[in-house]
Amino acid sequence: MADVLALVEARLRTGLGEPGARAAVTFLGTDRVEVLRFTDGDVVRYATLGMSAQPMTDPTAALADPVKGPRAELVLSVRGGLADTDKVLRPLAVLAASPQVEGLVVAPGASLDVGEPLWPGAPFTSVLVAESGGLVEDLDLDAPMDPVRFLPLLPMTPNEAAWKRVHGAAALQERWLNSGTDLRDPLRKSVPLD
Repeated sequence: MADVLALVEARLRTGLGEPGARAAVTFLGTDRVEVLRFTDGDVVRYATLGMSAQPMTDPTAALADPVKGPRAELVLSVRGGLADTDKVLRPLAVLAASPQVEGLVVAPGASLDVGEPLWPGAPFTSVLVAESGGLVEDLDLDAPMDPVRFLPLLPMTPNEAAWKRVHGAAALQERWLNSGTDLRDPLRKSVPLD
């Protein structure tokens, strides 16, 4: 486990630079999850470290495979200085612990909800999990382990989350694209959904 996390942190540093801050959260019955903060100009990125220590297991599986299964870390990018986004550390750690706590398999297209604003005053309580391979390249591990995927999180307003449940993730992403939505704006309003 420690070896995997060392490789993951090295990949994060390669893709995002040196972290400016880090915080650790441990939930009862789970491994420790860290959240690293990286600053790139006016963009602040928060990346989890610890979610990939164990493979995610399908909750319907009779036995959890300790080696095989999808592995991931979460990456959230926001514009800095517009809101107190550093308070997202605990909600991000909660999301990263959800595979261990709730038996979730976090994959692109999924919605994850924390049930409260992601940071004080945030119009978002949930995120859409996007495809990996952009900002931080996937990390291949020795067989038979699956690679670690670095999944971007796109904050969603409650209206967007409800619309996504009906129309799907691709339709919501297309709506954002067509509207020129700045998904890094921590104070943005919901995209028009009519």
